[in-house]
Parts: sequence; structure tokens; C-alpha cells
Amino acid sequence: MSELVTGEAVALELRPARLPSRGLAVLLDLVVAVTVYVAVTIVLVASTASLDMAAQTAISIAAFVLVLVGGPIAVETLSHGRSLGKMACGLRVVRDDGGPIRFRHSLVRGLIGVIEILMTFGVVACIASLVSARGRRLGDVFAGTLVVRERVPVSPAGFMPPPPPWLAGRFSGLDLSAVPDDLWLAVRQYLARMGQLDPRVGWAMAERLASDVAARTGAPVPQEVPPAAYLAAVLQERQAREARRAFGGGFAGGGPAVTAPMAPPPSASPVAPPALPWAVPPAVPQNAPSPGARPEEPRDTASGARPGTGFVPPA
Repeated sequence: MSELVTGEAVALELRPARLPSRGLAVLLDLVVAVTVYVAVTIVLVASTASLDMAAQTAISIAAFVLVLVGGPIAVETLSHGRSLGKMACGLRVVRDDGGPIRFRHSLVRGLIGVIEILMTFGVVACIASLVSARGRRLGDVFAGTLVVRERVPVSPAGFMPPPPPWLAGRFSGLDLSAVPDDLWLAVRQYLARMGQLDPRVGWAMAERLASDVAARTGAPVPQEVPPAAYLAAVLQERQAREARRAFGGGFAGGGPAVTAPMAPPPSASPVAPPALPWAVPPAVPQNAPSPGARPEEPRDTASGARPGTGFVPPA
């Protein structure tokens, strides 16, 4: 397994192809190329019988270059690194950063392949592939490419961690309508692969995603909440809203639910958490006793007094 890290700090797990599979793929490509070259040569000999020897030699050299050199280059360029032999063996040529190859990559690989594969009968390519840690031949080294395996065992889907219980219902008042779908997708992918990332890289990505989400919701991230926990709680809140909207929960948009009572009863003793750092207050009062309400932690407050916390009931 070879782990490559792209410019977006995304780790790509690639399995480099080894010498046996690469040799079989090259052998299949050579069989196809030689077969086409022989057929083209027979047609050219039959059609150029009236020409002199020099013209026939020039045509033969041009056919050799076009079929055995230009053919593999064109096939790899058009198929983005999948020749006939590589498709049969489940291989693909990619760049060092995991991206698709272009014409210049195929050109360098093809020109150097003439020397290390055709002229030396593959001896140089075999030695270079055995010495390289990722099984690369000289053409791959100079072109900046890597041959990887496409047919790998399917790994189980990443586990989506739930938010901490003490964050349940804390972000129920956030306006999530301005958060784009691609940002939600990035949050889901990060949470699913959070355990596979380097701790420092994962923390930096969580801070960046949390700041992006907070910028679109208009409420800053609480300082006492870790970025990953904030993302998990906000994503769970969005999923809960989508579920209530789909199953008749009374949602009309990204705002709060209307099924719960909008004003707290006068005798309710629990109060909202003090000193909440975001600007949008929770729309559904946490002190309203209703079926299906999220559990809240008990707080040591006086039952007859209601301290001022800046909570403004919605109109």
C-alpha cells in the first residue's frame, strides 16, 4: 500500500503494481502491437512492390515507429493510462499525485520504453522495477508516473462518528440554509475518514471546515467545542431536519421546527446554557417538556429564579 498526500491534504491509498502483473500487461501489449505491425507490413509490402528499395525501407521504418511507438502512446493518452494489457490485468498509469496522465507523460514513457523494453528485451525495465520501492521503471521515473492496481478489495465504508451527547440540541437554532451541498459533502467525507488521517492534518482540516460552516451559518464555533465535534453535531442537526421534513416534521426550510411550543411555560425550571457564544439562539426551548425532546444535562440553578442569559424567545 502506498499512501500519497495531495495538495488538499487528502491521503490517497494506492497499490503499486509489481513486476509480474506489469510484465504480463507489457507482454499482452507487445503481442497486440506486433500483430498489428505484421499485418500493416504485409499490406505495405503488397502495395509498395513497384517502389525502389530505399522507399520500401523508409516506409517500413515509418510503420515501425507509428505502430510500435506511436500506437502505445496514443492508446495510453486516449484511455488515460489504460492500454489493452493493463485493462486485462487491472492496472492503470497515473501521475505521482494520483491524477490522470497526459500526452507528455505517455510520450516520455513511450520513448524511454523503446530503449528499456524493445532494445534490451525488457532487461533494463525488469531491473529498474525490482530496485524501485514502488515498482517503477525508468520511463515512470522520468515521466513522473506510477502504475497502480485498480482491482483492489473493497474496503468497508467509513464509520460516521456521532456527536458527543452533551452537544445534543445545542445547534438546533442555526440557519443551515446557506451551507452549500459541496461543503456538506466535504464534512461527511472528513468525518468518515477522520480516523485515517494524521492527527495534526485532521485537526487542521476540521478547523478549516468548521470555520467555513460557521461563516455560512452566521454563528461562530464555540471555543469549548472541538472542531470535529462541532462538525458532527451540525451534520446530525441537518440530517435530523431533513428527516423531519421528509416524514412530515413541519419544516418549511432551514429554520426551526414548529411542532414544539414556541414559548416556554412560566413554571419551567431548567434554563438555557449560560454564555453561549453564537448569535442565533435555539429556536426550540430546551425547557419545554414535549415528547421526543432531546435530553439535556441537569444544571444547578434555582427553581424560582431565572437568570438573564440573553435568551430571546422567537417571535
